[in-house]
Amino acid sequence: MLAQRIEEVTKANERFYEAFESLDIARMDQVWAHLEYVTCVHPGWALRSKWSEVRDSWVLIFNNTFSMRFALSDVTIQVAGDIAWVLCVEHITSQQSDEPQEGTVIATNLFERIGDEWLMIHHHGSAVMGQ
Repeated sequence: MLAQRIEEVTKANERFYEAFESLDIARMDQVWAHLEYVTCVHPGWALRSKWSEVRDSWVLIFNNTFSMRFALSDVTIQVAGDIAWVLCVEHITSQQSDEPQEGTVIATNLFERIGDEWLMIHHHGSAVMGQ
């Protein structure tokens, strides 16, 4: 049972990064729980609370980014009942102007099992400096 839930959360986390890379808000809408208690912290940003604010942050990022690619490392997944968390290092290549930019972010992604699907309830990314 635990192995099955870890596999389900792995797939939910993959869907999150696929939505992120697609820069498609409709795809991002599908991976998040649309609830009042969802939260998000992008690197260097203030906390966004409630689905409407979280969604607005993704719209802003997607509207100002030409491309985004992730390579994940150090992925750890834990499941406790209907809550799961993923810790990982995001190696990001993005383009917001003429020159691609590379960065490293350590991320925490929280998921809640709602019905029979795992939906994101929190994403927190912190830039890793000096690597």
